[in-house]
Amino acid sequence: MSKTNSGNFFEDFHVGMEIRHATPRTVTSGDAALYTALYGGRFAVQSADSFAQAIGYDRSPVDDLLVFHVVFGKTVPDISLNAIANLGYADARFLAAVYPGDTLHAISEVIGVKQTSKGDSGIVYVRSRGINQHGDTVLEYIRWVMVKKRDAASPAPEAVVPVLPAHLAPDQLGDAVPFIDAGAWDHHLSGSRHFWEDYQPGEHIDHVDGMTIEEAEHQIATRAFQNTAKVHFNQHTESSSRFGRRLVYGGHVISMARALSYNGLANAFHIAGINGGRHVSPAFAGDTIYAWSTVLDTHTIHGRDGIGALRLRTVGTKNLPCAGFPLFVEGTTYDPAVVLDLDYWVLMPRRD
Repeated sequence: MSKTNSGNFFEDFHVGMEIRHATPRTVTSGDAALYTALYGGRFAVQSADSFAQAIGYDRSPVDDLLVFHVVFGKTVPDISLNAIANLGYADARFLAAVYPGDTLHAISEVIGVKQTSKGDSGIVYVRSRGINQHGDTVLEYIRWVMVKKRDAASPAPEAVVPVLPAHLAPDQLGDAVPFIDAGAWDHHLSGSRHFWEDYQPGEHIDHVDGMTIEEAEHQIATRAFQNTAKVHFNQHTESSSRFGRRLVYGGHVISMARALSYNGLANAFHIAGINGGRHVSPAFAGDTIYAWSTVLDTHTIHGRDGIGALRLRTVGTKNLPCAGFPLFVEGTTYDPAVVLDLDYWVLMPRRD
C-alpha cells in the first residue's frame, strides 16, 4: 500500500462524506506580518492593537482573509489536489475573531456531486468549517470545484446539486457581527471620514491603485497557506498544461482586491460574509491587478448599535484600470480583463 497521498479524484467523493483535514495551524503574529507584507492592507482594526482595543476587541485580530486562506489551505490536499478549477464560493460567514496564538483546523462535508458532460471530470460541492482550539467555528463556507476523474470510463454517480442561496440576508449574518463601541472610532486614525451613511446602493467606487503580482509573492503565499495544489507551485508539471505556467492562487487575487479597496472603503473593518464569488479568468505573475466596487445594498444591524452592513460587488481586473464601468455585460459575458467577481458583506461604523 502506498504511503503517499495522491489526493481524491471525482470517483472518491460521495454526498454525506465528512473529511477531517490534516495539520492544524497556529496563526502567529508572524503570519499577520507576512500577510501585510504580501498585500499591504491598511485597515486600522487589523493593523493596531490600540485601535482595536479602543473599539472593544481584545487586541488586533488577524485579517479575515488570512483566516480564510489558512482554512482553505487545510482542505486542498483532500478536496482539490486534483482540481482542474475552483469554480465558486457561496454562503460564507466569518463567525468569530481570530487572534495570534489561535489554532485552526478544518472539516468539510460533501454536499453535492455532478459529472461533467465531457465525462472526464466532475464538480464537487463541499461545505467547509474552520474551527479554533476551543471548538468554536470561526468560518464556514461552500465552494465547488471541478475535479479530474481517475478513470474517465467509470460510471457517473447520481447527480446531486445543492440549492445555494443567492446571497446572505442581513439577519443571517448573526454572530458574524461583533459588538464594538462605534463611538470610539477615530476616523483620523482609520484614514477616512466616510461612514456607513455615506454609501448608497448603485454607487461605484474606483479603488484607483494597481498592484503587480510578483512570482515570488504568489509562491510565498501559496506555501504560507499550505496550499498544495500543483497548478500553483509546480512549474515542472504546469509547463505542459494548457497555460504553460503556474496559475496564481485565486485567493491571492481576492486579498489583493481587498487591500486595494482600502482606498474608498477604509472604514470597512470586517468581512462578515461572502454571498458568492467567481474566479472569472486566471491570473499570472506579472499581471497588475486593479479593483472597483459597486454598493449593492445597505442595512442596519439589529442589536448592534453603531454598525451598518454594506453589500459590495468587487470586480478585479488584470492589466486594465477600472475607470470605465462596467467591464462586463450583466449575466452574460465578461471583459477578458476581469479575473474576479466577488459579492460580499462588510461592516462599517455608523455616524449616528
